[in-house]
Amino acid sequence: MKFNAKQLQQMSNAVRATALGAILSAQSGHVGIVLDAAEIITCIFANYLRRGIDRFVLSAGHGGALLYSVLKLSGYNVGDLHSFRKFNGLPGHPEYGIDGVDATTGPLGQGVGNAVGLALSQKIRGIRAKTYCLCSDGDLMEGVSFESMALAGRLNLNNLIVLWDDNKISIDGVAQTDIDVNARMRAMGFNVMSMRGDDIASIERALDRATKSTMPVFIQCKNILGRGSSVANTPKAHGFGLSESEMLGLISKNQDNDGLKLWSIVSERPVAKTSKAVSVLNRVRLPKTPERIATRELSGIYLDLLMKQGADLITGSADLADNTRVKTSASKVISTNHFDGNYINYGVREHAMGAIMNGLCVGGLRPVGSTFLAFSDYMKPAIRLAALSKLPVIYVFSHDSICVGEDGPTHQPIEQLPSLRLIPNLMVYRPCNMTEVAYAWNVSIADTEHPSAIILSRQKFRQIPTPTDADLSRGAYVIYSAKSGSARTTIIATGSEVPLAVDIASRFRNVQVVSMINMKVFNDQDDKYKNQILRGCVIAIEAAAPGNWFEIADAVIGIDSFGASGDADTLYNEYGFNPDKIISEIKQYIK
Repeated sequence: MKFNAKQLQQMSNAVRATALGAILSAQSGHVGIVLDAAEIITCIFANYLRRGIDRFVLSAGHGGALLYSVLKLSGYNVGDLHSFRKFNGLPGHPEYGIDGVDATTGPLGQGVGNAVGLALSQKIRGIRAKTYCLCSDGDLMEGVSFESMALAGRLNLNNLIVLWDDNKISIDGVAQTDIDVNARMRAMGFNVMSMRGDDIASIERALDRATKSTMPVFIQCKNILGRGSSVANTPKAHGFGLSESEMLGLISKNQDNDGLKLWSIVSERPVAKTSKAVSVLNRVRLPKTPERIATRELSGIYLDLLMKQGADLITGSADLADNTRVKTSASKVISTNHFDGNYINYGVREHAMGAIMNGLCVGGLRPVGSTFLAFSDYMKPAIRLAALSKLPVIYVFSHDSICVGEDGPTHQPIEQLPSLRLIPNLMVYRPCNMTEVAYAWNVSIADTEHPSAIILSRQKFRQIPTPTDADLSRGAYVIYSAKSGSARTTIIATGSEVPLAVDIASRFRNVQVVSMINMKVFNDQDDKYKNQILRGCVIAIEAAAPGNWFEIADAVIGIDSFGASGDADTLYNEYGFNPDKIISEIKQYIK
């Protein structure tokens, strides 16, 4: 059944009262959006959103109480609303994994990108469904929103409906949005509408038109922040700016038993069951490779084999596919109105790529996105939310050191590798040969709870073979044994520094080399294995900032300054990655 305007108002009041009760219980939260956007979210959930088919993203994540309220009343299992913002209760901002929450939001703009990804996943999977996204003025001040919606416009995602809670107020006063947001949205290829956010009939007319649109839709919802309160239309309305007595009065005013009964009808609607796309990994035989080769080339070779055998991956790049090698001979580009492909050209939009990948993953796909390692900083907020949400997206970051060379320090990563390792739940792999590259891909694809970053070199370097009995699943293993058979010193290296470490170790009798493909995995091993692998004095060598290594190494050869322009070999030597220079520095440790 479709509810009429009177019923929808009663239901909106019930949503508002329930959300305000959660905020009052927490003595914390954001009242303004609850007061002004209850009608919008009620119309969507009561009359349009098909549970189990359509998607809803609250990009304005500070309205968590509003979302939890409508989900609870709609029959989702969200738990006790009085646990809102309390330890082990409902989190202060929505998190993916809670029943009905399709995106972790709060950092503004991220939800818009997630919604684009969800809409795109519906198109790729051939699901006739809509994705609704409610965003705020704050979302539209973040560049990632427009990066994402620009791509949605180019792809003509006519299943995407973005609603803007336009109350013109943010924390610091007047919202600093574009002078003409609607004109910008039209320029990006959206069907733009405008309505009053407090007028049920106006909301319904707009949503009716939106669901029939042949273009992505952007709806301006003219609103008053904190409508009906003493601080309406002021920055104080954004947060918890009301007295307890006024909160109780607003709850009493909006309580509506008839509205609650109407929501019970929604909660009893059947839930459609949609299957997720299943990632299939066909093991492939490792091909023979040259003695000197870049790991980005090895990755491209292995990924090509996987894709030819039908791996269910949606690869993509921020305009760098030829460099990152994620576009394979089996790639078919997804384009406007042609969604039966497996490759996305995101354009130069790293941040949007990261946010859209999160949406694609929630939508049941396995996305792979790529760019240069130095540019991972552009997408770091989306990577962080993928890790928090336990989304198994895969990042391919090539050009991993100063050996990028002539492009200079702007393109030469220094701090990026250690900073990625600091993100909880993110698996970071820096392989040194084809065995490790294949392992990184296999484990990343099989993983269901961690995003993965595969770090690859631009420059070619000598390949050191992995011993047949090595256990890569422990994160590190001895790739070169001491000549004497008993190591008194261990050199740890990753990626392109492994052959350098082996060159140094080969000049001594009692030095071994450990290849550490994944530091996080190794740190989780028991002490017995760690002591077995790390013998004697431990020295780490990596062409990146050294901070991570001091947890496990006695000395570190790294880089704590920016690079310079020049050819790769010259830079490697000038910045200390030369066997003779390193030996002279660490001779005091090598006996």
